[in-house]
Amino acid sequence: MNRLKEKYLTEIVPALTEEFNYTTIMQVPKVDKIVINMGVGEAIQDPKALEEAVAELTQIAGQKPVITKARKSIANFKLREGMNIGCKVTLRGERMYEFLDKLISISLPRVRDFHGVSSTAFDGRGNYTLGIREQLIFPEINFDKVNKTRGMDIVVVTTAQTDDEGRSLLRRMGMPFERK
Repeated sequence: MNRLKEKYLTEIVPALTEEFNYTTIMQVPKVDKIVINMGVGEAIQDPKALEEAVAELTQIAGQKPVITKARKSIANFKLREGMNIGCKVTLRGERMYEFLDKLISISLPRVRDFHGVSSTAFDGRGNYTLGIREQLIFPEINFDKVNKTRGMDIVVVTTAQTDDEGRSLLRRMGMPFERK
């Protein structure tokens, strides 16, 4: 069993039950899935850029991403509906816990001038969105083989009902929120 999942079951569930006065274990919020999204705008001119992004996201997530297509045509960006413009991957179960553990303990501390992640990036329903400027913070990415730094969005979807419950869950899991 993953060490983050073990920590969740042994330490976090009892602590959250006490903090929010839950009557049953099923009320305790948990991480449902993690969606990693990488928009590749330059894929319009250079389709090879999308292939590189897919390869990098496969290394980071440990599973093959789905290619996302444009929903609307935008003439100013020379974008037509249905063009490939990005990729995303949804992690659940063991892979999700492994990725979250790696993100919290290895990748985020490698960010330059890191003061913690924003504690206000919740959506009102306990889900957390984190933007990363470059993929080089992940240990799987070989620095010499990267042609262009790309950012990505990481969405942590929880079963929490409120932002406070989601924030408490992620803080107890080890998410380094900034001090105010």
